[in-house]
This record gives sequence, C-alpha cells and structure tokens, in this order.
Amino acid sequence: METQITQLRQYCNSLTRYSRRRTREVNIGGIPLGGDNPIRIQSMTTVDTMDTLGTVEQTIRMVDAGCEYVRITAPSLKEAQNLAEIKKELRSRGYNVPLIADIHFTPNAAELAARIVEKVRVNPGNYADKKRFEEIDYSDASYEAELERIRNKFTPLVKICKEYGTAMRIGTNHGSLSDRIMSRYGDTPMGMVESALEFLRICEDLQFYNIVLSMKASNPQVMIQAYRLLVQKLDEEGFQPYPLHLGVTEAGDGEDGRIKSSVGIGTLLEDGLGDTVRVSLTEEPEAEVPVCRELVGRYKDRVPHDPIPEITQNPINPIAYMRRAAREVANFGGHQVPRVIADFSTKTRVTPASLFAVGYHYSVPLDKWNITDMACDYLFVGDQTVDFEIPGTLGIICNHRTWLANRHRERYFPFIRAAEYIGGVEKSDRLNVVYACLKDIDDRLVQALANDSTAMLMIDTYNRHGYAEQRRLFIELINKGCSCPVIIGRAYANLTPEQLQLYAATDIGGLLIDGLGDGVFIAAENCGPDKVVNDTAFNILQATRTRISKTEYISCPSCGRTLFDLQETTAKIRSRTNHLKGVKIAIMGCIVNGPGEMADADYGYVGSGPGRITLYRGKEVVKRNVPTPQAVDELIYLIREDGAWVDEPK
Repeated sequence: METQITQLRQYCNSLTRYSRRRTREVNIGGIPLGGDNPIRIQSMTTVDTMDTLGTVEQTIRMVDAGCEYVRITAPSLKEAQNLAEIKKELRSRGYNVPLIADIHFTPNAAELAARIVEKVRVNPGNYADKKRFEEIDYSDASYEAELERIRNKFTPLVKICKEYGTAMRIGTNHGSLSDRIMSRYGDTPMGMVESALEFLRICEDLQFYNIVLSMKASNPQVMIQAYRLLVQKLDEEGFQPYPLHLGVTEAGDGEDGRIKSSVGIGTLLEDGLGDTVRVSLTEEPEAEVPVCRELVGRYKDRVPHDPIPEITQNPINPIAYMRRAAREVANFGGHQVPRVIADFSTKTRVTPASLFAVGYHYSVPLDKWNITDMACDYLFVGDQTVDFEIPGTLGIICNHRTWLANRHRERYFPFIRAAEYIGGVEKSDRLNVVYACLKDIDDRLVQALANDSTAMLMIDTYNRHGYAEQRRLFIELINKGCSCPVIIGRAYANLTPEQLQLYAATDIGGLLIDGLGDGVFIAAENCGPDKVVNDTAFNILQATRTRISKTEYISCPSCGRTLFDLQETTAKIRSRTNHLKGVKIAIMGCIVNGPGEMADADYGYVGSGPGRITLYRGKEVVKRNVPTPQAVDELIYLIREDGAWVDEPK
C-alpha cells in the first residue's frame, strides 16, 4: 500500500511552484481548449431545448456575460434535431459561440448532435448502460464481454466525431457510475476514473484524440481525489495529456453553492489542473459566469511568486482522506471538530452587541446568551480588553502584553509571535497561540512546539501562492513529527463578500480536504460585515464536511430536462428545513441527476414527470408520482416519520 501511495503523491507539475499542467490542445468550434490557451469558461442553458427562441435568448445572455462555450441538453432525438435550429438562429444574430450537446442514455441523439454542434458530452455511466443499482459478480470473461458491448455501442459516435471534426467530453459523474463499475470498483474515485478510461481506450484505438475529460461529484473531496487520480492514471498508462473540464455538480445556490464549488475547483486550479470551468449553481446560468471568472482570474498573475522549498517527502495521500494527527490542546486537535476564530482586533470596542454577528445573541430581559450553531469558538481581540461577561462557550485570544494584564481571567489566552515564544515569554498553563509563517518553522521552534502540551500554532502566509506555502508548512510539521494543533489563518483586504467567499474557500478548503487544519481564522479587512466573514468560515467547514453546522442541500442546476422550477422549489424546501443540522437533502430536477448524484443524501426530491415528484430515503424510492403541490409537505412528513425532524427554535 505504501508503494501505491508514494506513486500517487505527484499528480501535478509541482506542489510548491505554480505551473499549469500542459495539455493537448482540442479545437472546439474555433475556440481552442488546453495547450497554451487560457482557462475557458462555460455554462449550460436551463430552458427546454425545444424552445428555440428561449434557448437562443438565454445563450446570448450567457455569452454577453463572458461564457465561451454553451452546453445544451439533448435527452432525445427531437432535441438533438432542434440544435440545428438553435445554432442557425444564433449564427443569424452574429453569435458564433461553440455549442455542446449534453447526452445521457441516448446514443442515437449523440450521433445526430455530433453532426450539428461543435462538441458532445457523453456520460460513460449511462451512455451504454442503464443503472439498476444491482450488484453483479462479474467474471473476467463476462466483464470483457461487457466492454466489447460498450465498444460496439460507442464506436459509431467516435467515427462521426472524427468525420465532422466534433470534439467530445467524456464526463464521469460520481453518482451515475454503471452497475458494472460499481460492482468491481465501488462508488469510489477509482471507479470514476476507470469509467472514463474504458471509453478513452476505445477513442485512442480509433485514433480519435479531440477529447476533454471530467470527474464531477457533488462532494468536493470525491471530485478532487478523482481528478488527481485521473491525471496520475493518464500518465501511468501512456494516454495523451487530455484537457480537464472542472466542476462540482449539484453545488446548490447562493453562498453555499459558491463556496462548495470553490473548494473543489479552486483546489485543483491551485495545482495547475484544469482547462475549462463550469460552476453549477441553482440559479440563472449567466449568474455562474462571474463566479467562474473570479476563480480563474486569480491564476493570470500567479507566476512568479516567492519561492517555496521543494518537497522531497510528501506524507499526504492525495486520494484518500486522513486527518493529520494532532494532540488535543484545550478544545483544538485530537477528535475535536475544527474551531472558528473570529477577528475583532481592528474594532475600537467590543460590546455584547458585537457578538450578534458571530452567533451569540444576548437577551437583556433574560440576561442570558442564545448560542447558534454557527457561533464562533474564539475571538481574537488584539490589544482590546473585553469588559463584560462573555458566553460560557467563548474564548478570548489577545496579544501577549494584553494577556499579561488579564491572565487571571478565565478563558483568556495569549497570542505569541514565534520569536517571542522561542525567547521564553511567560505563557498560559492551558493554551498558547503561537503565530508563524513557513520561514519561522525551524528545528528550534518545531522542537519547542512538540514539547509544549499547551501550544497551538496559528499559521499565516504572505506568498501569492499561499495555499502551496501553507501546505508545505504542514508537510514540514508532519515530517518532523510535530503534532501540535494548527489553525489555518488567511488575511484578505478590500474584497467584495463574494470574492472573500471564493478566495477563502479555495485557500483554506483545499487544506481541509487533505485532512490539514484544526481550525480557521479569516482576517478580512473591508470585505463585508462580520457575519459574512463568520458564515464564510463555517460554510467552508461545511463544504469540506469537516464540521457540520446546518442542513446540507445537494441541488442541481436547472437545464432543459428539469421538470419543475428548481430555484423556487429549492428556496421553499430550504425555508422549511434549514434548521435540521446535519441532514442532507437532495433536490434534483430529473432522473438523469437523480438517485445517483444524491447517493450520499439522506432524502431526495426528484422530478419524475410533469407535475410529479418521486421521494427517496437514501437510494430507496419511498413515494412515486407525488403531485408537486403536495411534495414538500410529503418530504417533511417523511423526515418526521424517520425521527429526523426537530421543531425550529423560536
């Protein structure tokens, strides 16, 4: 096993130097992808594909927002035929954007669409297979027979694409792996990769290389691991270095969708992976484009950056989550959930009202604190003195000199810079927060931290390639056997709230995904209200599934297959269930993204026909053909029936 882990550690050009993976260039309607071309931005229409003018108008809005490729669903032959009318109308209006046909289940629609549009997307999990959630014990011979059946079904499309110069995306979805793949590899990143490679081998045998690959999942951790493994397998098996389409599927809406997408997409972009990006939000498709542009824009000026020492021994397994072992100090490390520290150091005065934004609501008549599920664990107050009785679950971290004057107070702890800590300043007998950057991590500091049962490290970075520098710091600690808990600190200034969400989710989320970090500290100057900053920290922990503080929604973006108003329905379900901490609810527009993509959800709400909904408990169908007006009530009844319902706090 150790040999396999060692082989899999290097999945990008460099873990310390920003360098984009060089991929094969794929021509898509005159706008090339991969190679030396910029990272492209794309989205997908949401109106019925048979609504020609509606699709055209929406496509134009997407292109005007900055979309470089537009994907349109073609679930059957009639929609595939109508792609010609849509393309004709767009061209007549002067819009030459390449069109991509999105295909599931229907090879004949793909073969027709490949003669019309510039690219087709096929899902290897359902192009030649129909998922029945059956476990079949395949012999090697029967497995090979299945592969030959797939080859016969897939080869005509490949030949058409070669003839017409049409590009193809082989796009694996985590939740729609075939029963055959599931039986041999399970619902794993390896299964996702092998699903795509089966189709890719056929393409290369037929000398067709105009291919883009994707590994999409609603869980960012699974998605990241699958892409890393895919790149490794392409190199190992001698495939062409095909460009990658990045996306977290069913990310949801609002800040949740943006943060979840940033964790998945941003983590890969940080390591130079990815040639085109789509952010799947349950919103209008043109709203996805600015988010993509923000994510991609950070890498236009990443090179050069301050050099980071090379990694000669990488202890992190990039395709299997394992939390870094850290001793428990106060309520950090060990088996504790990651903690959130709010930055109040720039305030002129901290009052009880100040805490409202970070989850503590003080009732004057009752003289008590109401503590929410997203209440921060500590305040960093710098040189401030808090002159009121703080809530019992809250701790105060202050600069060392301020702590000296308050060291008699319960739950007050010092913030000590690395040089001062090494110099032997007076310390707390419970918790000492030691501030350091990578340059401070020498043998003397590491030894002192390793021997101090009260020490917790708060790390920071000023490097433009900060994610890589902080990862390098963690690797240094692991390799030197230092198990003190670590808070991931990042500082931002003069950003919009949305930029803060996207950047912090990328910078911090990628570390948490790899099991690194025992807490989060976001210093955000002029980046929005305290509540936005605090919520961002908790939402990053939620997206990485390292600390669950609220209901999780797995909600697909609308498309032409959607059988109800996804935005309206998602808002309705959220308004009635958003107090159910830890419950995962999937809201799927149709069966294509239905039971598969919501595989790890507790409950599913899936469109099954016009005006009809199917309800799931996990992967199990509970009620079919529920009329839409009653479906939300039926969903809540199901949750109550299972004992998972709690009444909303007044």
